[in-house]
Amino acid sequence: MHAAVLHQLGATPAYESFEEPVAGEGQAVVEVAVAGVNPVDVRKASGAYISGPPPLPSVVGTEGVGRIAGDGRRVYFDAPVAPFGAFAEQVLVAAGAPIELPDAIDDGVAAALGIAGLAGWLPLAWRARLRAGETVLVLGATGVVGQFAVQAAKLLGAGQVVAAGRDAEMLERARRLGADAVVDLGAVESGEALTQAFREAAGGDVDVVHDPLWGAPAAAAVEALGVGGRLVQLGQSAGADATFPSASIRGRQLELLGYLNFLVPPDVRRAAYRTLVEHAVAGRIAVEVERLPLAAVADVWERVQRSAHRKLVLVP
Repeated sequence: MHAAVLHQLGATPAYESFEEPVAGEGQAVVEVAVAGVNPVDVRKASGAYISGPPPLPSVVGTEGVGRIAGDGRRVYFDAPVAPFGAFAEQVLVAAGAPIELPDAIDDGVAAALGIAGLAGWLPLAWRARLRAGETVLVLGATGVVGQFAVQAAKLLGAGQVVAAGRDAEMLERARRLGADAVVDLGAVESGEALTQAFREAAGGDVDVVHDPLWGAPAAAAVEALGVGGRLVQLGQSAGADATFPSASIRGRQLELLGYLNFLVPPDVRRAAYRTLVEHAVAGRIAVEVERLPLAAVADVWERVQRSAHRKLVLVP
C-alpha cells in the first residue's frame, strides 16, 4: 500500500510503499478515507512527544476516518497500532477503539473534530469547568484549535468570548464563529499594554484563558484574570517560557492547568467527541477543511508547521 513513511527522527516522511497491516486478535484494519494532519504528528515524528519515539521505519499520522475492513462500518480512529499510522491507505487499530460515525457528517469534518476539536472543547468543558456567563479569552484564535475553542466557549454558555491572534482575516472569521471581541496580537505590545487590551475587549476581568501559545501572550493574559481565574495551557507556539510574578497567582487565587489530549481518560475523550459530532451535524460547529492527496505529504508536512488556519486532511 502507499503511505507516508518515516525513516529518521525529525525528517520529512516519504510517500512510498509500505507493508499492509494484518489484524491480529483484538485488532481491526481500517480502510482510510481521510487522515487528519496535526502539529502533534510532527512532534511525534521528532521523537520529542510524551509517548516516546516511534519505531523506524513507520507510517506517520494519528487520526482519520475510514471503514472497518470486513464489515464496512464508518468510523473515526485516533490510536493506530505501530508501525501503522494514519497517513496510509490502511491502518491497524484496536478493535474496540474506533468511534462509529453517523452518515450525516462529512469525513473531513469528522477528522477535524478529533485532535483539534477536542483540544478546543475539553480544556474549557473538562479542565477549566467553564460556567455559564463567564468570560473566556482564547489565545491563538486564528488557528484551527482556537476556532474550535471560540465555538466551544459559546456552546458551553460563556457570556463574553474574546479571540486573540495575529491574522486579521482569521480574527474576522472568529467573529463570525461567535467571538464578541478580538485582539490583534500583532498590533499591541506585550506586557501591560496587552493586558489592558485583553481587559478592554473583555469588558473587565477574564475568567478563563484557553492558551495554546504561552510566552508573552500568556503572561499578559494571567494579569487579565480576575479572582479565581483559570488559565488552561496546551501549547507553546509563542515560546517555551512565560514570566509573571507569584503575587499575581497568590493574590487572586489563580489556577494554571495543564492539558494534553493524550492524557484525557478515554471515556471522557470519547464522550466529548460524540458531543462535538452532534453539534456539527446540527450546524452548531463549523470548520474549514482542505483536502490534499497523500502523495503531497511533504508539502503538507511543511504547511502544518506554519499554521494552516484550516484543517488539512490527506486523501489516500
